[in-house]
Amino acid sequence: MSFVLQPWHLMMASLAGWVNQRQQRQIEFLQTEVRTLKELGPKRILLNDDQRRRLAVKAQALGRQGLEEITTLFTPDTLLRWHRRLVAAKWDYSQRRERPVGRPPIAVEIERLVVRLAKENPTWGYDRIVGALANLGHDISDTTVGNILRANGLEPAPERKKTVNAHEELTH
Repeated sequence: MSFVLQPWHLMMASLAGWVNQRQQRQIEFLQTEVRTLKELGPKRILLNDDQRRRLAVKAQALGRQGLEEITTLFTPDTLLRWHRRLVAAKWDYSQRRERPVGRPPIAVEIERLVVRLAKENPTWGYDRIVGALANLGHDISDTTVGNILRANGLEPAPERKKTVNAHEELTH
C-alpha cells in the first residue's frame, strides 16, 4: 500500500512549521532578554521563595543538559540546587516538628482565675472550682485545677481539713 499525500497533510505540515517558527522566535527573544539583563552588571538578583520555586521546577523539567543549551540568569547548578532543596524541604517533616508535642497549655487567664477562685473561696474543692469555671464557659478537668493549685502552692480546700479534724475529735 503506497502513501498518498493528501491536501490536509500539506496544510498540517505548514501549520506545524509556522508554529515551530513562531516558538523559535519567542525563544530567541527571551534568550536575548536574559543576555541583556545579565549585561546590566554584577547586581545580585534577589528572588523570593515562590519565584525560586517556580524557576527550580521549570529548570528540573529541562535538566542540566537542557539548561546548559540556553541562556539563563542563574547557573544550572544554582537552579538545580534550588530544586534539590525544595524536594528535601518537602520530605523533612518540618511542619510536624513545628507543632509542640502534647496537649496545649492552659491559658494564663484561666490559671489566674482558678487561683483567684481558690483564694476567694477556701472551702471549694477541685470539682466546685471546675463547676464555677464551666458556668463561665471554661471547660477544664478537676485534675487540671489540682495541677494549677499545686503549681501555685495552694491546697484545694485548706478549710476542709480543719473541719474534718474538728468533726473527728467530736466523734472519738
